[in-house]
Order: sequence, then structure tokens, then C-alpha cells
Amino acid sequence: MEVVDFSQLKYYMPEKSERLERAVEADLCIYGATPAAITAAVQAAGMGTSVVIAEAGYHLGGTTAGGLGKTDFGVKDTIGGLARQFYREMGEKYGGGEEDGAVFLFEPSAATEVFQRWLDRAGVKIYYGQYLRSVTKRGARITELVMENGNVFRGKMFIDATYEGDLMARSGVAYHVGREANSVYQETYNGIQFGSPTHRFNAWIDPYVLPGKPDSGLLPGVSDEAPGVQGQGDKSVQAYNFRICLTNIPDNRLPFPEPPGYNPKRFALLERYLRAGVWDAVSLNSMLQQGKTDLNNHGAVSTDHIGANHAWPEADFKTREAIFQDHVNYNLGMLYFLSYDDSVPSYIREEMSQWGLAGDEFMKTANWPHQLYIREGRRMISEVVINENHCRHYVREHDAVAIASYKMDSHNCRRLVIDGCCVNEGNVEVMTAGPYPISYRAIVPKGEQCTNLLVPVCLSASHIAYGSLRLEPVFLMLGQSAGTAAVLAMENDCDIQSVDYDALKRRLVQDGQLL
Repeated sequence: MEVVDFSQLKYYMPEKSERLERAVEADLCIYGATPAAITAAVQAAGMGTSVVIAEAGYHLGGTTAGGLGKTDFGVKDTIGGLARQFYREMGEKYGGGEEDGAVFLFEPSAATEVFQRWLDRAGVKIYYGQYLRSVTKRGARITELVMENGNVFRGKMFIDATYEGDLMARSGVAYHVGREANSVYQETYNGIQFGSPTHRFNAWIDPYVLPGKPDSGLLPGVSDEAPGVQGQGDKSVQAYNFRICLTNIPDNRLPFPEPPGYNPKRFALLERYLRAGVWDAVSLNSMLQQGKTDLNNHGAVSTDHIGANHAWPEADFKTREAIFQDHVNYNLGMLYFLSYDDSVPSYIREEMSQWGLAGDEFMKTANWPHQLYIREGRRMISEVVINENHCRHYVREHDAVAIASYKMDSHNCRRLVIDGCCVNEGNVEVMTAGPYPISYRAIVPKGEQCTNLLVPVCLSASHIAYGSLRLEPVFLMLGQSAGTAAVLAMENDCDIQSVDYDALKRRLVQDGQLL
């Protein structure tokens, strides 16, 4: 089989970072090039503010442009503002969908095209390869960001639009990583969670290399840590994967290549599950446009690399690079294993032979998504912490800057051994009571910690509530609201916590945001 060049499929490439002769200065400095960064930049630029984006990687648009083409949205009618405009522009490309022409299924390249067009039109420049080293503050105000290559970015207002919360953390803002105990916010679905009816093992699977013999060691992907008790907090983070763009169109279909460091033994658990009679690992392969798909995790053993990501949120960039490559190896390796390994039943290999990577997507990264699906990183702790009680309508805030409506959704966090059997732990899928407002105070830090920073992605929320909030349409909406608030704070020469909510609300409604 042809050897594929994976040299550009990296998260961390310091040798390519752009080194600048002088500091970059703008009214608003945004760190991260996720969808939230793009809407924040477009909104602020449209209000007459100078904006710059610094991004650690080399691609824009985060997961929306990184393979997540089947949009999760909850109630579509709650999506407004620039977020709705994005999906309308998808509709213009593909011929319309909803009553207003919005389309929620799209190719990764289509999302990239729209985002780049928006930034070009707004005159916003992105500086790629900028790995944040430190933050300079004067009192509670950020004055500049210093990158690992020595580059300096200065501004009046700052937005952390990363999936990890790197700027927030380096700015001295309080945050949490992992799952809180239920007792922290009086919840019922936070912390350790057993008993989910989905993404569980539907057959008894022995976890040991030699079945029934614990001394032989565990199969790859299985942990022998103590299970803990229901509702107990821990440092686990829900699993990451790649949202993989496949196609069954022969002229555009590329065979799954063997990833670097491929070892079929790491898929022994999957092999054992297949032999037990369960075949569902690639069942959630949703059709998009032009014969392409968005492959997501489904079942007990699939693309979710359970337990391999817990260090990611607070890791340095070199450690994240190792985790990133491990996820590439696992996800692509699984597809390669299912397609070619003799231990896989022939009917499965025949099914897999109909699919391959889309040859016209991710052409600079070996046709593989450049964005790891970071479902959860750090989460800010601010004056308002959105939690299960907000999702259930037991508590309601009255300073909305967007609406959330998706179910409380956590993917599995751990794969354990209980009584000699493999058990997945952490999956939760519980409906909310309906759409609920996202408080302005949940995207701004406490005033004593930082007065010129907004955090629309790693916002203040508990683990289980973040499962409802962590959707790309929500990030698009919160980015626009953050950009608006940043401009109003500069216009009124006030701290971000002191922005007049009534004035913010009027401007958001004027610009189509739904509250």
C-alpha cells in the first residue's frame, strides 16, 4: 500500500511558527481560532474595533471545520445571530434546507471557506503557530500575551476562545478540570456515573490478555483503577475522538492508510467484542453533502479513545502533541484494523472496503482531520456556574447572552474492570427541561481575578451542564456576544463585569441574537 506522508499532521509545530519583529497591537486580542473566535472577531470588527487572532495551530474553524459536519443543535429555533447566518450560508452553497434556507449538514471544506471569507471581509488577521507562554497583567487587567517564540500581542480587551482555556488559566482565573461531585452544585448526574443504557458493553468481555487470568495483564484501553462510587468527583475528562470525513464515492475514496506506529494488538479488545457478536463501531456514520460523511463514536468500543485524554486540558504543547498523535494512531488504526486484519470477520472487512478517506478534504494533513474533538477542557468558575439545575429549569438567570437547548451529554470517561468484566463509565444522556438562558456572568471571570477577559468556550459550568453547552452553534453564539460585550466595555471605558446589561441586550437583539 502507498506510504502516506503524515509529516504535516501535527498539533505542535514550533519550527513553523511566525516570528515577528515587533509586538502586535489591537483593541481586541483573541486567543484561539475556533468558531467562537471567528464570530467574536467579525462582530467586534463590524462595530469599528481593531481585532487580531493568535492561534496555536495552523487551521481555523475548530471542530466545525475539522470534521463535525453533522451539527448537534438541540432546538434549532434557538440559534440566532451570526451562528444562524453561518448555517444560512451553508444553505446557499447546497440549495437551502430550513424555512430560512439554513442547512446543518456540510463538508469540512465548506465551513473553512465561509470562515475564511468572513475574516477576510472583516479585515481580521490570524497569526498561526502562536503557543502561549505567559500573560502580563497590571493589577486585574491583562496587558499582553507572550508566546513561546517571543512574539507579543497587546490589547485593551482579550477573549479566550480556545477549547482548553489556556489564556484563562494563565491569567489567574479560577477553573475546574474533571467532574465535580454531585454535592458541589446539588446535582444528580455529575461525578462518576454507572448504568447508562447506551455506549455500554452489550456482551460480557473479559479484560485480561489471557481470559480469566488477571496475572496476564489487561488488554490495551482497559484500566484497573478503583471504580469509585456514583456521584463522586474525580479528574476524569470525557473521551475525545476525531470526527472523520469518509466517502463511498469511488473516484474520491482513498483507502485507509496504515498510521505511523500501527500495532494491531492495541485493538484486541475490539476484536474480542466482534467475536462476541457485536458490530457497531462505525454505526454512527452520518451522511453529509457530496457523498461524504461525519463518522462519530458509537457503542462500547469505537472512535472514542476512552481514558487517553485526561492530561490534555492542562498539558504543555509537547505533551498535547503526543496525545494528539496517539489519538490519530488509535482512530485511524481502528479503521485500518477493521479493513485489513485477518482476525476481523470477512463481512466486516467487505463493508469497510466500501469506505475510505475523502480525497478532497484535509488535503494538507494527509486527508485526516486537523482538529481533535476536544469535548471538554478547563471550565471557568465565575459568579454564575451553569449546572444541572439550570438545565432542569430549577434555576433561571436573567442576563442571557445566548440560549442552550441540547441534552446533558457526557461521553464515557473510563473503561474499568468490575468482577472480571469490561465496563464503560461516565456516559450520560439526559434531556433538559427545554431551552434555557446562558448567563452573561458565566462568560466573564470574577472581577478580582481579571477585568478585561471573556471566556465564551471554557465558560463557567459544571461538567454535566457543559455537556449541554459544548455545541459548536452555542460557541458561535457566545463568541458573537463576547465580541459585542468587549466593544461596549471599551466604548464605556469600564471593566467587562460592569458592562450595562440592558445596553448589551439591545445590541445583541439588534444583531439577531436570540435571548
